[in-house]
Amino acid sequence: MAIAAAAVVVPLGLLFFASGLLVNLIQAICYVVLRPVSKNLYRRINRVVAELLWLELIWLIDWWAGVKFSWMKKTMNEVQIFTDHETFRLMGKEHALVISNHRSDIDWLVGWVSAQRSGCLGSTLAVMKKSSKFLPVIGWSMWFSEYLFLERSWAKDESTLRLGIQRLSDYPLPFWLALFVEGTRFTQAKLLAAQEYATSTGLPVPRNVLIPRTKGFVSAVSHMRSFVPAIYDVTVAVPKNSPAPTLLRLFKGQPSVVHVHIKRHLMKEMPETDEAVAQWCRDIFVAKDALLDKHMAEDTFSDKELQDAGRPIKSLLVVISWACLIVAGFLKFLQRSSLLSSWKGVAFSAVGLAVVTALMQILIQFSQSERSNPTKIAPAQSKNKGEQLEARNDKQQ
Repeated sequence: MAIAAAAVVVPLGLLFFASGLLVNLIQAICYVVLRPVSKNLYRRINRVVAELLWLELIWLIDWWAGVKFSWMKKTMNEVQIFTDHETFRLMGKEHALVISNHRSDIDWLVGWVSAQRSGCLGSTLAVMKKSSKFLPVIGWSMWFSEYLFLERSWAKDESTLRLGIQRLSDYPLPFWLALFVEGTRFTQAKLLAAQEYATSTGLPVPRNVLIPRTKGFVSAVSHMRSFVPAIYDVTVAVPKNSPAPTLLRLFKGQPSVVHVHIKRHLMKEMPETDEAVAQWCRDIFVAKDALLDKHMAEDTFSDKELQDAGRPIKSLLVVISWACLIVAGFLKFLQRSSLLSSWKGVAFSAVGLAVVTALMQILIQFSQSERSNPTKIAPAQSKNKGEQLEARNDKQQ
């Protein structure tokens, strides 16, 4: 991390990790004390507590980086949401399975912004790789919030996904469960591998997306049919004149423009058989590929309405409150201790700053698509295209 960037990132990191550890402590206490007595009460309280942490990252987009989240007016620094009025009305008022392409390093954060505008940020969940839950503060908070963590081995993940979804059947508030069915972030190297595989098996050759991994999606649909009414098909794109958004750019206050297209599908209209559901998912990504072609040509998703949501002040108030609390507590601690009056105290403080810097570096690197693992293609030895695709999916990391 460059020195200039660290001068900005480290103070924000101190605020985020200090407040995050307090959030984690509250979550842990509620998990031990409340959850055995009333799971619904625990979930309602955890929803509010988790938002106190997530809103700090929403603040990065809304206020620090100057990204105006406008769903109607066109500006240079914004996230634009393209959807129809009915979908906009129902967002945050119903359970939903959310599937999206994984183009940007901060797709998850764009999803959080959409959820916050819809009023369900604290009950937004995702299917994540297992290593995510070990991330200090953010990963721990995800674990307390019932995110689903997979190992990318279907033999192990099948039961994890099934049991995790079944636990959500009595969730007391509207939730979104996000599933990135491509299984990994988009890079040009992974696209080339997907194109080679598609060519060798006679599948449609992708141009802007990867071939979806359908086993997880089929399992999710199978177990969510009875209590989740809708699937939100989300497509994320970055205009030509905008730099690619990254977590580091946001911490440094450098905005990007992101376009998000949302289409709502009724769960009751999904096919009945597993193979038909898998094919539905593949067809959705073929359509998504064409939609991204259109976006590249026109630099917009112009076939859907832009809904006006404004820029809520809630995240700003939360960050100001956290800053006042943390600074006041730190000053009080300095008054009662001699931390900076001895070389041992200074050394301890320096070590603390180094640890925060390292943790921020890990968090930023974790979000970067260039550092995600490359796709591995399984040899085409199965009896049909669907089986070949699933064989490749089982080996994809």
